[in-house]
Amino acid sequence: MSGEKQTTLHISGMTCAACANRIEKALNKMDGVTEANVNLALERSSVSYDPEKLSTGDMEEKISSLGYSVVHDKVEFAVSGMTCAACANRVEKTLNKVPGVIEATVNFALETATVEYNKEETTPVKMKEAINKIGYSLEEKTEETDNKEKEIQRKTTKLIVSAVLSLPLLWTMVTHFEWTSFIWIPDFLMNPWVQFAFATPVQFIIGWQFYEGAYKALKNKSANMDVLVAMGTSAAYFYSVFLVWQWGQTGQAGMPDLYFEASAIIITLILLGKLFEARAKGRTSQAIKKLLGLRAKTATVVRNGEEVVIPMEEVIVGDIVIVKPGEKIPVDGEVIEGESAVDESMLTGESIPVDKKAGDSVIGATVNKNGVLRFKAAKVGKDTAIAQIVQVVEEAQSSKASIQRLADRISGVFVPVVIGIALVTFLIWFFVVTPGELGSALIPTVSILVIACPCALGLATPTSIMAGSGRAAEIGVLFKGGEHLESAQTVDTIVLDKTGTVTKGEPELTDVIPADGWSREKLLHLIGSVEKNSEHPLATALVKGAQAEGAVLVQADSFAAIPGHGVEAVVDGRSVFVGTRRLMKKKEIRVEDKEEQIAALEAEGKTVMLAADENSFIGLVAVADTVKETSKEAIQRLKDAGLEVMMLTGDNEKTAIAIAKQVGVDDVMAEVLPGQKSDQIKKLQQAGKKVAMVGDGINDAPALAAADIGMAIGTGTDVAIEAADITLMRGDLNSAADAILMSHKTMRNIKQNLFFAFVYNSIGIPIAAVGLLAPWVAGAAMAFSSVSVVLNALRLQKVKLS
Repeated sequence: MSGEKQTTLHISGMTCAACANRIEKALNKMDGVTEANVNLALERSSVSYDPEKLSTGDMEEKISSLGYSVVHDKVEFAVSGMTCAACANRVEKTLNKVPGVIEATVNFALETATVEYNKEETTPVKMKEAINKIGYSLEEKTEETDNKEKEIQRKTTKLIVSAVLSLPLLWTMVTHFEWTSFIWIPDFLMNPWVQFAFATPVQFIIGWQFYEGAYKALKNKSANMDVLVAMGTSAAYFYSVFLVWQWGQTGQAGMPDLYFEASAIIITLILLGKLFEARAKGRTSQAIKKLLGLRAKTATVVRNGEEVVIPMEEVIVGDIVIVKPGEKIPVDGEVIEGESAVDESMLTGESIPVDKKAGDSVIGATVNKNGVLRFKAAKVGKDTAIAQIVQVVEEAQSSKASIQRLADRISGVFVPVVIGIALVTFLIWFFVVTPGELGSALIPTVSILVIACPCALGLATPTSIMAGSGRAAEIGVLFKGGEHLESAQTVDTIVLDKTGTVTKGEPELTDVIPADGWSREKLLHLIGSVEKNSEHPLATALVKGAQAEGAVLVQADSFAAIPGHGVEAVVDGRSVFVGTRRLMKKKEIRVEDKEEQIAALEAEGKTVMLAADENSFIGLVAVADTVKETSKEAIQRLKDAGLEVMMLTGDNEKTAIAIAKQVGVDDVMAEVLPGQKSDQIKKLQQAGKKVAMVGDGINDAPALAAADIGMAIGTGTDVAIEAADITLMRGDLNSAADAILMSHKTMRNIKQNLFFAFVYNSIGIPIAAVGLLAPWVAGAAMAFSSVSVVLNALRLQKVKLS
């Protein structure tokens, strides 16, 4: 098997040989696994596999589905010394060869390396040593290691110095043409020794980074952008030095055609491009900085009976935290005292504050608006919602989509091919086109080496993924990896859970129909007072609904629940019964004339409850899990995006169809047991559909995991969120549409970038080869190519989806 790779997975949870056999068989059945051997005593599995067909993550999922888990650590490094995509490839390959490394991913745009490894076999120190040997360096990433601002300042200084030394040489070059001969130029600038003095610091001081990078690359038997730049500029520089020496030997007769300006201006323009790249990369990581900036800096906690202000990082689980109006909530917790409205727009995107009272949860980084809240800290540090969001965004930005791996493979062979083309071009010019004229042969050769620098190719995908996932986070959509950002655009069918996804997930009072001679207010007063004593969810909905309409509820006497029928109690001295038709029949209350009305309400998916006193029927009420206000609009957006929308629910078919009609869903799978939901997803996949599943409950987790893309409503359970590929923080189906559209726009942006990079090189190299592209123009074009790719990616940060 070509490209075969081996890995060791450390497995916990095995208790006997049968466990090991079960895991071994499951791994060996996976497409792409050549051989898997599980050792019970060592609690590990050695696997040979094809990385083109599956990843270690796929194996971990398979092992997890069997009830076991893979143990490994993860570390993130800041990488210094990389100058192009070929460098990133080299660092990544070297890390993946370190014994004990499970998977390493290097992001050229972010200048980071994320490594999953077995801590029993290797350490971060060994990884650093391996990378130091090939000429780069790693530093474990912290907020302090983010030196982008210093790097930008350093690049700016170098650019200014290089430009000051290069501009006089550009001035001399401009006067070479007949149509620019009128431009005045000081005589001393035409002196070859003066031009040598200007060009040399640019070549060997400002441009030393290219020689250093080229040396490291060649020492490791590879080639990168630095090799191209060093070769191209050195050819122009040293040929010019040779002409200056020759000019000096001939008694300084005539003025030689020098190319100092080509080498100096190329270096200056490449530095300009790198400065633009650095600034753009800084902007693409702003999403994380913005999220981190949302956190509170301090917290007021109760310690030893006194209120003390401490740094937010020192809050521990169980602390009683006090938040005053206008302050940010420092950590996640549960309110124990006070009432207030909290602005949760940073989390949900909703601008309307949410009322909080005792028993409600609060989330760190949200803003307390008008009341004083006391809450008990439940999650601190890395466990808070904001920290989890930051982690998800960072992982998404540093992970690789398959389209990026394709670009990486191409850039890995691109540089050697270009060097070959440049060599052939030089030979043709020197021996055929202009025999014996070294200068004429060097010009197209240098131009090819410069214009072919693969910076744009290396930046095309990661910058788009960074910008796209960052923008998605801002609107409440968290992609857990770049691969999910890519895969979401392939979805053609989206399956929606009903309860809590399409609907609000809790019943509400929808209809109040009093009998003749009874008022709405009186009916709600009686029913609400009776149901006030019941703990049934439908009773809670009735009480809330009655109170919302201003009904005055009193304490009922002689309350009794009648299993399977309803409840009864004495209110205002009157016996009142609330329940089903069977209860009415049992109490000999005639409701046959209401049957049509009841049936109509039940056809709408509502639960109908009948009420009577000891003498007669007094009215009926209906309760239903109501549709979220945005569900219909969101489903229409999904349809407009070309998706087939389906509903999957365990609820009865009549209710499911009624809800589906309200929101515009045509295909309903109802009365599906929790364990069967994933089977329904697999059936759709077997029919050739690419399926996304949206859900919020524990019972949705298997279906979320089975789907090609799982989307978890962020207001749902932790289990559902963990099983999903995308988390929708707003609890709104519009976020599902946003996720699909964001994926489409990001992939379109990546393809545009790759088109710019490939087409630019494809057109530029032959033009340079036939001598129609001056080296300094090639340098400008190369810099412009990289900058244009990054600027195009940054458009995603401003994209509007609705």
